[in-house]
Amino acid sequence: MDALAELDRRIADCRACPRLVEWREDVARTKRAAFADWTYWGRPVPGFGPADARMLIVGLAPAAHGGNRTGRMFTGDRSGDVLYRALYDIGLASQPTAVTADDGLELYGVRITSPVHCAPPANKPTPGERDTCRPWLVQELNLLRPTLRSVVVLGAFGWQAALPAFTAAGWSVPRPRPVFGHGARVPLDGLELFCCFHVSQRNTFTGKLTPEMLRDVLGTAAEAAGLRSRTP
Repeated sequence: MDALAELDRRIADCRACPRLVEWREDVARTKRAAFADWTYWGRPVPGFGPADARMLIVGLAPAAHGGNRTGRMFTGDRSGDVLYRALYDIGLASQPTAVTADDGLELYGVRITSPVHCAPPANKPTPGERDTCRPWLVQELNLLRPTLRSVVVLGAFGWQAALPAFTAAGWSVPRPRPVFGHGARVPLDGLELFCCFHVSQRNTFTGKLTPEMLRDVLGTAAEAAGLRSRTP
């Protein structure tokens, strides 16, 4: 627990990518009109959830006015509204909403992280920024390894970023690397990887990803991890 907390503190202090540092801090200064009275976090956003998590959810990067504002993964944005509602519906979150970092939300056996910890312009980190941030994910995977049994990766970018991290953390990833596809399941050494469309507004507003589809993947991953989930 102490090691993961220390990793989170180091992540929050990272300034390795000049473009991302400039962007996240500029957003924190200029703000969005709806959040004019907020003091934005404006730093890299570390993972969220218990140190003994059996299940990990891997996203893309914090949203400029979501995690970059609140300081917690998927908190304060529409994508988080969908994700936390689904986790609550299947019994893996204490409440269905995530508004602020101190709103009392708890995750049960689940941790949420991302391959890029800074909010990127247009929600698109560069391949170089992805690779620079990868060691943080590798270290997080190493610390979670004793208890980790399943991983849900949200979106193709997250999938492309996560697979090399699993290799670097000591898991044997098949060659050629598995192709992303919603609902796909890839067994590694004592670990089950699951693909899920990202909970972006583009996917959820168009119906490409429905609440039922999301709950199905999360529930299957929870079962693989030995977590007690429920059917809403």
